[in-house]
Amino acid sequence: MSEPLKRSREAVTQAVKAYDIRGLVEPADKATVDRDFVFDAGAAFASILREEGEKTVAVGHDMRPSSPELATAFADGVTSQGLDVVALGLTSTDQLYFAAGTLGCAGAMFTASHNPAQYNGIKLCRAGATPVSQESGLAEITQMLIHGAPAFDGPTGTVKEDDILDDYASFLRELVPLPEDRKLVIAVDAANGMAGHTVPAVLGDQDVRPLYFELDGTFPNHEANPLEPENLRDLQGFVVKQGADIGLAFDGDADRCFVVDEKGDPVSPSAITALVAERTLEDNPGATIIYNAITSQAVPELIEAKGGQGVRTRVGHSYIKAQMAEKGALFGGEHSAHYYFADFFNADSGMVAALHVLAALAEQNKPLSELMAQYNRYAASGEINSEVADQQAKMDAVVEAFADRTESVDTLDGVTVSLAGSKTWFNVRASNTEPLLRLNVEAETQAEVDAVVDEVLGIIRS
Repeated sequence: MSEPLKRSREAVTQAVKAYDIRGLVEPADKATVDRDFVFDAGAAFASILREEGEKTVAVGHDMRPSSPELATAFADGVTSQGLDVVALGLTSTDQLYFAAGTLGCAGAMFTASHNPAQYNGIKLCRAGATPVSQESGLAEITQMLIHGAPAFDGPTGTVKEDDILDDYASFLRELVPLPEDRKLVIAVDAANGMAGHTVPAVLGDQDVRPLYFELDGTFPNHEANPLEPENLRDLQGFVVKQGADIGLAFDGDADRCFVVDEKGDPVSPSAITALVAERTLEDNPGATIIYNAITSQAVPELIEAKGGQGVRTRVGHSYIKAQMAEKGALFGGEHSAHYYFADFFNADSGMVAALHVLAALAEQNKPLSELMAQYNRYAASGEINSEVADQQAKMDAVVEAFADRTESVDTLDGVTVSLAGSKTWFNVRASNTEPLLRLNVEAETQAEVDAVVDEVLGIIRS
């Protein structure tokens, strides 16, 4: 007789994604992530790490109502396999990466990032904040969640609490010092997420105007996803009302930061990528900079003009971090407002990116809108999602429709089509987690963008 399965493959793969574990925690009868599940995930992760010689896992959690209990259950799973736990309590995701980098241990962060309150999940990393993806551990964890982790009959590990917030804040302030010549008024929308915990520690000596700093994982004001325009509206109005020089909007676990200028207008993440790339190259001539396939072409143009080495990669933090390590890159930026820093363990940090923008703004006297104008060379559509049954068939149909106008097609991530005789390009790629196609278009004028958007969506949605 075969051993009974702990749970079905379908149930596990609903929660174990390409780069992390994420699923429903409520209602209880529909939960894909619960206490038993994360105990087993902790045991599975620890079993893998023990074979690699690792001895410790740092465990942090965000402010969602379910996070403390789930983090404790995961820690119990880890210690059941003989590994020790450093319990960090409330942390941002980049604070967890800081712990993994400075303590030299693996890490687990309980968060569902920008997802609504009924979700939760786990972001895992190895020592030094090295990411864990399907290829580097999640596939093995999946198998153990189905079949059970190997039995361990050694002594149970220990749990030690450690509050590293002050150390994290000091590290960041030394990493990117803020000039004292120009005092900025900084409006910050924490979206009731972890930035309400970290911003006072990092920017406590600045003139910060707080919005929704109360830690509340039910997100009573708006969802903690600054990429959605409706979630920026409160900050946009707040910046103008406060007469702020800049607005910062963080997602739920504070690893992403979105910027609003003094007029209340959003600043594109590609423009932020270009700004930080330029600052990096000023201090490190010839450095390698990573950017993803959806980032504005203004970014590689700037990198080349400043004498840097640009490397284009797929979307997603595990790909970016792998390329950062392999190429010895100093900085990486994505269209989704994820920013990665070699001097921050190749990990992404919304706070480090925010400090770079604040420093650049304070080093000169122009308002932010004028400072950023030089990096906004093109019009863009932003990401437009369409639900489709057959993603590949629709991508093929789009490529065929534009064949007689195409200069080049690449398949690094979905399909990127560059049109002949212009600076216009578009990318269509499938979501890793949902039956969606994502469209991004860039051109020299908004009219050109709109025309391509209309034509491509006409094909995708037909």
